[in-house]
Amino acid sequence: MNPAFSVVIFTTIAGAAQGLVVTLALAVLAGLSLAPAFASTALIVAEVMLLVGLGASFGHLGRPERAWRAAMMWRTSWLSREVIVLPAFIAVVALWWLALRNGIDSMALPLAALVVGALLWYCTAMIYACLRFIQEWAQPLTLVNFALIGLSSGLILASALAALMGEHALLQLTAPCAFAVTAIAWFTRTLALRRNAALTPRSTLQSATGIRAPKLMQKSMGMSAGSFNTREFFHGASRTALKQVKLAFIVLGFALPCVLLLWAMSSQSTLVFVLALAVQIPGLVAERWFFFAQAKHPQNLYYQFVS
Repeated sequence: MNPAFSVVIFTTIAGAAQGLVVTLALAVLAGLSLAPAFASTALIVAEVMLLVGLGASFGHLGRPERAWRAAMMWRTSWLSREVIVLPAFIAVVALWWLALRNGIDSMALPLAALVVGALLWYCTAMIYACLRFIQEWAQPLTLVNFALIGLSSGLILASALAALMGEHALLQLTAPCAFAVTAIAWFTRTLALRRNAALTPRSTLQSATGIRAPKLMQKSMGMSAGSFNTREFFHGASRTALKQVKLAFIVLGFALPCVLLLWAMSSQSTLVFVLALAVQIPGLVAERWFFFAQAKHPQNLYYQFVS
């Protein structure tokens, strides 16, 4: 509810890296011949992004040296499963790059990258979608949007790299796919926004206290100072600020990249492909911050005087 910037960066950059690797894997499995230099460079870019994302994920931890213990609850916790799958995905990408460097042409590694990448999206999204008391997250569109937005950013990144490195055969495939997936992601994210705007809270002050008065207002938070509950379950931004962030991510994350992709495909301009990527990056950061901040935790019914 009070998004840690490290988590925002992790989910955004890791999702784009997954999208890039999945794009390369699908292209290879479809029989498209990629230049070894391009494939190696793209995998290095993805690997660096994943490592940066992994490093960012430690940023909000009080005791980072104990982070390995997060994997111990893998039987019941989606976070633990993500902690296991993320290094596995990083390892698969590294093995694929090493295979290319040694001239090994194998379909097993692209297939493994595709499967593990999809599994990582599922694990990350389910961390939030499984929380039934957060109505904004507990819906199938959470999973859909994590995957589609990651694939959109990965396709746009792949298109920009292909344009820069002259990989025209791949570009002819990724550019229209990037436009289509970005438009679909825009549509499904809009569906989620409309659903969340129409939500009726399951808990109210009346249901929490048993007082059935139609007008009920809390005047005190029940303590004389702030606490973890008053700091970490509300972002502190005004409604106007939320509306501005929402507009920014719709325009920068979806609308403008779609327009730029159409322009790039018609003009075959490398610069415009790169511009589409540059525009989408801050838009997706804003989108992910909004995803966290829009959620309303039921505990704020008690602490709303401060929140």
